[in-house]
Amino acid sequence: MARRESPEINAGSMADIAFLLLIFFLVTTTMDVDTGLTRKLPPPIEEELEEPPEVKERNVFQVLVNANDALLVEGELILVSQLRETAKEFIVGDKTFTDESMPEGRATDVPLLGKIMVSKQIVSLQNDRGTSYEMYIKVQNELVGAYNEVRNEYAQQKFGKTMQELEAEDSKLSEDQLKAVKKVYPQRISEAEPKNAGE
Repeated sequence: MARRESPEINAGSMADIAFLLLIFFLVTTTMDVDTGLTRKLPPPIEEELEEPPEVKERNVFQVLVNANDALLVEGELILVSQLRETAKEFIVGDKTFTDESMPEGRATDVPLLGKIMVSKQIVSLQNDRGTSYEMYIKVQNELVGAYNEVRNEYAQQKFGKTMQELEAEDSKLSEDQLKAVKKVYPQRISEAEPKNAGE
């Protein structure tokens, strides 16, 4: 009795099939877009280092986030949902610049508006190395949102248009109006190097 040989499977086209499957998955798979923040990097440091200007404590709005994602603003524990309004109060400040708990003002030449007093406010953000990325993004969003709202309100008050409407218009006047609003309320968010818990 002769032994029967088992038939061989033709594997010649397996490489082609694998390649086609690979192409299919590459084409149909969606990539998650990383959430992040757009930030303009500071200019490179020049060789001659100047003495940094002295910043008074009243001009700095301190925001601290610890490793447990707790938010401490100006020494008080608050919720992220309260951060935007608190930041807006500080950014707008006291229009007379006499309140010692609010930022000082400086006379500045602003396009279309002339010489006006502009707040010297700076928002200082520091987080712990253990702070979650989600909390970091939430805090950043609230701070940027505070600046955007303050600028929108000011643009509405002075020019009768929102920042988005001014950006959508393609004219020299709207460009000057945008510059004016940004000069009155410059976005100053200073990020300190993260610390380890206990430092």
